[in-house]
Amino acid sequence: MLFNSVEFLFVFLPALLFVFFLLGRYSHRLAATWLTASSLFFYAWWNPAYVGLLLASIVFNYLVGYGLARGNDIGSPRRKRLLMLGIVCDLALLGYFKYANFFIDSFNATLGTSWGFAEIILPLGISFFTFTQIAFLVDAARGEAKEFDFIHYSLFVTYFPHLIAGPVLHHKEMMPQFGQATTYLFSYEFFTVGLTMFALGLFKKVVLADGVAPYAAPVFMAAESGDVLTFFQAWGGALAYTLQLYFDFSGYSDMAIGLSYMIGVRLPLNFNSPYKAVSIADFWRRWHMTLSRFLRDYLYVPLGGNRKGPARRYLNLMATMLLGGLWHGAGWTFVIWGGLHGLYLVVHQAWQAFRKWLGHDLTNTSAAGRVLGVGLTFLAVVVGWVFFRAQSLDGALVILSGMAGLNGVALPEALATRAGQVAPLLGKMGVVFTPGGGRDFVMNYIWVLVLLPVVFLAPNTQQIMGRFKPALDHRDENAITRLAWSAGRGWAVVMAIVLACGLLSLTRPSEFLYFQF
Repeated sequence: MLFNSVEFLFVFLPALLFVFFLLGRYSHRLAATWLTASSLFFYAWWNPAYVGLLLASIVFNYLVGYGLARGNDIGSPRRKRLLMLGIVCDLALLGYFKYANFFIDSFNATLGTSWGFAEIILPLGISFFTFTQIAFLVDAARGEAKEFDFIHYSLFVTYFPHLIAGPVLHHKEMMPQFGQATTYLFSYEFFTVGLTMFALGLFKKVVLADGVAPYAAPVFMAAESGDVLTFFQAWGGALAYTLQLYFDFSGYSDMAIGLSYMIGVRLPLNFNSPYKAVSIADFWRRWHMTLSRFLRDYLYVPLGGNRKGPARRYLNLMATMLLGGLWHGAGWTFVIWGGLHGLYLVVHQAWQAFRKWLGHDLTNTSAAGRVLGVGLTFLAVVVGWVFFRAQSLDGALVILSGMAGLNGVALPEALATRAGQVAPLLGKMGVVFTPGGGRDFVMNYIWVLVLLPVVFLAPNTQQIMGRFKPALDHRDENAITRLAWSAGRGWAVVMAIVLACGLLSLTRPSEFLYFQF
C-alpha cells in the first residue's frame, strides 16, 4: 500500500486513526495492539506471504534482545555469543533475500558457471527492519535497552509510517513515546500539523518528483541501449534524476513524519536540505540521516573511527561507505557509488587536515567559500547519482562521457529557428542541431530550472513547520522563517490548494524510489 494511493488516503488511514483514538480512551494497550495489527495489515497489502517472515524476525530479535539484557554480565562471553548469533541470523536473512542472486551472478560471471537459485522476491522494507533490530540487539548487549514490552517492541519495528522506506528507528527514541498517555489522546494541533506535513510531502512526491521523472528515465534507458548521448542530453537526464530522487525522498520523509505526528509520535529527522550542504560530510549529515547515524554508530565507530590515525580513519571511511552502497542495492553500480562517496569523504578529510596544518580557521568560512563548497558538493553528488541510477557500469559511463562533452554538443533543430542570428554562431562553436525532440528538451530544462531554485533557496519543510518541531532532533538551522506555518486562514487556503493538487495527481500512483532498498 502506498501513501499516495486512494485506498490508503480514504480507507486505511481514516479507519486506523478513528479506531486508534477510540480505543485509546479506554485502553492504551488495546490501542497499541490495534496500531501494530494495522501496521502489519499495511505491510501485508503488498504480499501477505511475507508477514510471517516479519513476525518471525520480530519474535526472534525480541527473545535474543531480552536474553542479552538479563543479568549484569556486560561484555561476558555469553553475551558476545548471543549477540553474534542474533546479528548473524539477521544478516543471513537479509543476505539471502537481497544479495544471494547478486553474489551467485557475480560468481558465475567470474568462473563461467551457471549456478542459480529460484527467483527470490525481495521483501519490502527488509533492510530497514533488519538494521532497526540489529541496533536494538547491540544496545541490549551494552545494557542500554531498558524496555521490553512485547507490544511496544512489535509496534517499534512494524510502525507503518517508517516500515517500508525508513527512517531507521532507534528504540530509545520510539518505545518511550508508545508508553506516553498523550499518544493515545486525539489532538487537533497534532492532527493539523501532521496533515500539513503530509500534504507538503504528497505534493513533493506526486507533483514535483513524478513530474520531472519522465525526463530522467528515457536518458538512462538510452544509455543502457548504447546510444550516444550529447552534452545537454546527458546533463538533462542526470539533473532530472537528481531532482526526482530529491523530491521523492523528501516527500516520503515529510509524509512519514506527518502521518506519525497525527498520532502524536515524533519520528527522527531523516532529510534536511542535503543539496545545500557545503561539503560531502555535511551532505551525509543531511541525506538519509538515520542511515548515516546507524553506519557511524554501529560500523564506523566499532571499526575504530578516527581514533587510530589518519590512514586507519580513511580505511574505515571507505569500508563504511562501500557497505553503505551495498546496503542500497545488490549491484556493482551501488558498490561503485558507495566507494565514490567514500573517496569523496577521504579527500574531504585530507583537505581539512591540510587546511588545519596551514593554520586555517575551519569554523570560519566566507560567503564565496560556502557558495563554492555547495557547488562542488552538488556536482560530486550528481556524478554519484549516475552510478546510483544506472543499471550497469557501461550505462553509467555512457552518461558520464556525455556529461563530460566527449560526444559533442547538440540542440534540437526547432531551437535553431527561434535562435535567429545566434544559431550560426553556435554552429561555429561546434554545436550541432538535430531534428526532433524539441518539446521534451525544453520541458526537461524548464523542470530543472524551476526546481533547482526551490532546492537551493526555498525553506525546507522543517523550517516551515519550525514552530511545532514535528520531528525529533530539530536542528538549529531549521529556525523559523518568514514562511513559518501557523493555523490561520491564509495558510489554510494555501495548504488546501497544495493538498488538492496532490490529490488530483493520484491518477497513477507510483512507488517511492527508496522502496526498492
